[in-house]
Amino acid sequence: MQADTIVDAPYGHYRPRGAVAKILKVTRSQPENWIGRRVSFFLRRVAISKLHGAPVDIDSLGARMRLYPYNNVCEKRILFTPQFFDTDELNVIAGAITEGFTFVDVGANIGGYSLFVAATAGPGARILAIEPQPKVFEKLVGNIRLNEFATIKAVACAVSDVDGELTLFVDSDNQGGSSVKIVRGENGGNSIRVPSRTLLGLLQDERFTKVDAIKVDVEGAEDLVLEPFLRQAPESLWPRLMIIEHGAPRWHVDLPGLLSEKGYRVDATTRNNIVFRRG
Repeated sequence: MQADTIVDAPYGHYRPRGAVAKILKVTRSQPENWIGRRVSFFLRRVAISKLHGAPVDIDSLGARMRLYPYNNVCEKRILFTPQFFDTDELNVIAGAITEGFTFVDVGANIGGYSLFVAATAGPGARILAIEPQPKVFEKLVGNIRLNEFATIKAVACAVSDVDGELTLFVDSDNQGGSSVKIVRGENGGNSIRVPSRTLLGLLQDERFTKVDAIKVDVEGAEDLVLEPFLRQAPESLWPRLMIIEHGAPRWHVDLPGLLSEKGYRVDATTRNNIVFRRG
């Protein structure tokens, strides 16, 4: 089986077995320290070699998932070490959840954040999961369908400063690392054309009246998402909580400075993200 082949089979058909199941038991019990990460990384490589391109059906972050741990770092992390997967960020979101919680996941990948929020917030939540990479989007939709979460809507597009179409540079080694800002050849991948929407346009199309939390992980294009949004959107749509991937070297504006001007403060800085809170 090729590693990027999306399969359609009942959940459980690809449950971990044999040595892979034993390795997962070990990696998922490792402490979040240097030794735990080293042990998990080594065993992860062994397990992947034994899977021979097949996916794995497993519960992770409170949801059922079918994971393809080959050319997507996110899937590797969620499969082998969910206890390391953005734990501070997910805890912040969980602590902010109230009745009727609304969450927007820009750069949703295969749905880790969206599925966690859906499982944690319950049926009263409303979640918009946005992913431009077609193969990754197919996995996102598949994971949503594996669960009884009617709260998530998946949208296939890039989020940027323009409506229309953009070039997406696809990282062949890490599909979740694809970006509209990575130039050809830098990531060893190819480029494709994808639909593009502004964040404000998407929220208006979906008739959002508020956003409680947003996660923006678009590989250095976070400024293209948020700068025009904060300039054009009514204040009622400004999220109370923002989780933004570290991308300052690629940003063309001082995004933290802009957020500070709009009343946001840095709530936390983690390994991968900056957490901003307003109010």
